[in-house]
Amino acid sequence: MRFQNPLKLSYISELVNAEKFIGSPDFEIYGINEIHVVQSGDLTFVDHPKYYSKALNSKANTIIINKEVDCPEGKSLIISDDPFKAYLILVNKFRPFEASNSIISSTAEIGEGTIIQPSTFVGNNVRIGKNCLIHSNVSIYDHTIIGDDVIIHSGSVLGADAFYFQKRTTGFVKFESCGRVVIKDKVEIGALCSIDRGVSGDTTIDEDTKLDNHCQIGHDTYIGKHCLIGSHAAIAGVTRIENNVIIWGRVAINKDLVIGEGAIVLATTAVDKNLEAGGTYFGIPAERAAKKWREMAVVRKLPELLLKNKL
Repeated sequence: MRFQNPLKLSYISELVNAEKFIGSPDFEIYGINEIHVVQSGDLTFVDHPKYYSKALNSKANTIIINKEVDCPEGKSLIISDDPFKAYLILVNKFRPFEASNSIISSTAEIGEGTIIQPSTFVGNNVRIGKNCLIHSNVSIYDHTIIGDDVIIHSGSVLGADAFYFQKRTTGFVKFESCGRVVIKDKVEIGALCSIDRGVSGDTTIDEDTKLDNHCQIGHDTYIGKHCLIGSHAAIAGVTRIENNVIIWGRVAINKDLVIGEGAIVLATTAVDKNLEAGGTYFGIPAERAAKKWREMAVVRKLPELLLKNKL
């Protein structure tokens, strides 16, 4: 998430009640982001030694950290005993929940020729392009961006919070979402789909991609151009699906994976590792389809082999 205007290190430190900061008080911060989507000028946080190096060497210009360490050149540090809590203070300050008082917010921008059917909700600061068709009972949460010539079928939800929690001794702490959903031109979204917004960045569906009914797209996922996603597909967060991929029905894809360009994932497959471009995949876990079918053929012959060898 980018701030409307750059903010000074001293101001941010005071806002989160930090123990101290390292760097010039006037050091400028342009946004806040998780480590996996951080950009130059952003602030991020780290609260576990396992990830100190990754955070300190990332594109982030400012890091909230729970231990005083050497500050990398050109960066600044904010020392806090609870970086996660400090991060949430910033999210709630700069993108708090804002209640709507109408079914289509007065702050929404809706392009020429777009049709919005009755009982659809359009939240605050939503932008919808030209010549779209939004069917009834769709919910479009705040800050969602929709391009031109998009079709969204009844009952779909765009922009629900990420499923992202940190377990503490007192229970789960919700990682508040401040990201967006971005839908590019000529996308079609089937009925009863759910597309979660990014935790701090964008969940993006690129041009001319088509989703069947009952699809779930997790936070901060990118789906490329000209993809087909079959019904009941479940795609976890922070996944990257490249252009021209076909994912058939009831496919489950784990988080933080890459599905290479032109790959085909056959129905009922479960994906737990990156898939190379251009391949056809099947099974649980996913393997090259030809290999999996050979294995299945061998398994079918096992009773005959056991009987023949009196095993």
